[in-house]
Amino acid sequence: MTDKLRLTLAQLNPTMGDFKGNLAKAKDAWDQAKAANADMLVLPEMFLSGYQAQDLVQKPAFTADAKAKLEEFAALCTDGPAVGIGLPMRDGESIYNCYAILKDGKVANIIRKHHLPNYKVFDEPRTFESGDMSGPYTIGPARIGSPICEDAWYEDVCETLEETGAEILVSPNASPYYRGKFEKRINTMVSRVIETELPLVYLNLVSGQDDQVFDGGSFVLNPGGKLALQMPLFEEAIAHVDFINTDDGWIAEEGAKASFPDEWEQDYHVMVLALRDYMAKTGFKKVLLGLSGGIDSAIVATIAADALGPENVRCVMMPSEYTSQESLDDAVAVAKALGCQYHNVPISEGRDAITNTLAGMFEGMEPDVTEENIQSRLRGLLLMAMSNKFGEMLLTTGNKSEVAVGYATIYGDMSGGYNPIKDLYKTRVFETCRWRNDNHRDWMLAPAGVVIPENIISKPPTAELRDDQKDSDSLPEYDVLDGILEMLMDQDASVADCVAAGYDRATVKRVEHLLYISEYKRFQSAPGARLSLKAFWLDRRYPIANRWRDESN
Repeated sequence: MTDKLRLTLAQLNPTMGDFKGNLAKAKDAWDQAKAANADMLVLPEMFLSGYQAQDLVQKPAFTADAKAKLEEFAALCTDGPAVGIGLPMRDGESIYNCYAILKDGKVANIIRKHHLPNYKVFDEPRTFESGDMSGPYTIGPARIGSPICEDAWYEDVCETLEETGAEILVSPNASPYYRGKFEKRINTMVSRVIETELPLVYLNLVSGQDDQVFDGGSFVLNPGGKLALQMPLFEEAIAHVDFINTDDGWIAEEGAKASFPDEWEQDYHVMVLALRDYMAKTGFKKVLLGLSGGIDSAIVATIAADALGPENVRCVMMPSEYTSQESLDDAVAVAKALGCQYHNVPISEGRDAITNTLAGMFEGMEPDVTEENIQSRLRGLLLMAMSNKFGEMLLTTGNKSEVAVGYATIYGDMSGGYNPIKDLYKTRVFETCRWRNDNHRDWMLAPAGVVIPENIISKPPTAELRDDQKDSDSLPEYDVLDGILEMLMDQDASVADCVAAGYDRATVKRVEHLLYISEYKRFQSAPGARLSLKAFWLDRRYPIANRWRDESN
């Protein structure tokens, strides 16, 4: 009889530190694996604890609790398939990123991650020790090797597993999204398959954790690199895959292959999932935001309504004497199209009180940005009061272009607990609004159709903090600004590189200056969904006090 191995792949969404809840999900998946007569249930990297736990793993009580829960879970899975599950484990003073293999009610094997990533959002060497390369383990009729996430990105671990008898590679992962990540991921895994001539299972976490989204998209490759199975992006899913032992080795039978959307839909889904999970995992159920009639607050309101349902989104227009009727009408139109709560709370009375309070100290001085920022900070004060009173999380609405150059008021419109568009340049905000108006998916909870009026997308952006104000009064046009920022930040280009690309040197230097002097604002800003390789926070860590400037020509 031909040897056959069935694996159940559980692409699931854990909650950081919720050992009980995560293992309840694992047990449900194990029950499904058992019902399907699977030989093994495969769970992602760090599934028991959640990822990234950062310095939390250094707490001895945390790793001790994880180990105790692992052993309890193993005892529940006595009569049925083996289990592979990731968790942090302590050995003396050392902590390891581990993958535990459970069989017959016990912990049968412990695999320790060898290559620890130390770039971009990762700094695993800060918390983990590198483990020795592990050999394969036996499941039913097959020998399986499990390179943990980063270990599959290097040749040596997979080659060592093949040389020591592995017949199938099963790689548990917690790999976060950035634009274009999947292509790089699958191309790298194809290289491992071709080098070892072994089939490979790539099982990825699906989860929103703070600023990061782990996008799922798990897959199975056969020798030669042919795709045998493809699981969906951004969704929990369970799949069973059968391997047949042939004269040419183990081959995975063909399974379902989910189709992937374009980058605009992927980015939008990331922003929705990131907010939805951030809310659920921090205990909030409702949000509020200042709805100005501008494009940034309109797309944030839409993301929030899609993530949480319109009934859980409160939109607040806070007009002053500088607020146009156009903005008032546009704000009402967005809230009505989405079906969100809408409130109009004028700030004139409060602003007059503050102005009068400061009049003596400011006597003889000309009005300037101080008076503009009073309006922004008063709005922040009112929104935070509503947040406290109603128990709703305040969302902030600054796009990446504004966050980069400090075109936002700290303790004003930067107030809030989460920023869904923090990693979305202004030019991409425009296109994202158009995309959402034209598209609707079943994971969106807000209505289909045009929810952001064309007038909001096409009118010149303005903060409306003084008469006839436009963003272009103090910033380059956004296509120019974003082009320069993409070079300076995303590509680490020099001023000379920007000039060579056709940008005016004085404009580039001004943008560079604004970028550096705004670091203190970003240091105090709300987290937001990571969409690119150079998102603010862990991807880009710059000093606040910094006098260096690029003087290249």
